Amino acid sequence: MKKIAIILSAFFVLTAFTTTVSTWQNDDPHSQLGFAVKHLGIADVSGTFNDFDVTVTSSKPDFTDAVFELTANVASLDTRVEARDTHLKSADFFDVEKFPTITFKSTSLEKTDKDKFKLTGNLTMHGITKPVTMDLNYNGTVENTMNKKQTAGFQLTGTIKRTDFGIGVNFPEQMISDEVRIKADGEFIQ
Repeated sequence: MKKIAIILSAFFVLTAFTTTVSTWQNDDPHSQLGFAVKHLGIADVSGTFNDFDVTVTSSKPDFTDAVFELTANVASLDTRVEARDTHLKSADFFDVEKFPTITFKSTSLEKTDKDKFKLTGNLTMHGITKPVTMDLNYNGTVENTMNKKQTAGFQLTGTIKRTDFGIGVNFPEQMISDEVRIKADGEFIQ
């Protein structure tokens, strides 16, 4: 009996220090992965990737230890102009036949203010992986009254250079800006 009491005590002590990791998935109808570039230096041209998945894992309710992982299907690129989309999917830019996905996995999350972070991770596009840092806002968590599930909101913004990833290197910055502005908004369901 004494042995059982010791085993039960050890079990309760060990489980007291166990953390629960929560996994959150993006809710497709309420999430968007967008980008914008300057065309001819005078006008923004924007687009989205319409097929992407993001997983957020965290053991803390304020997401201060969160890890973000993204996979986007490059063929889902949409700028609302079919001819431009076809060109962007070609070897001149994304070369979707050789490089069908874009991936990102975070490596660090630094809190900069209340609900504001610097999210750093490895971005892979066009077969090239580079570290990038973006701004991340945590917009809160609520219970969705429709499905009764906890739902968290995030917004990601930042800038990358397309030529760092070998995309559109034969097109000068006067035609298409090298800087690509990223804006992603998402709701995530636990």
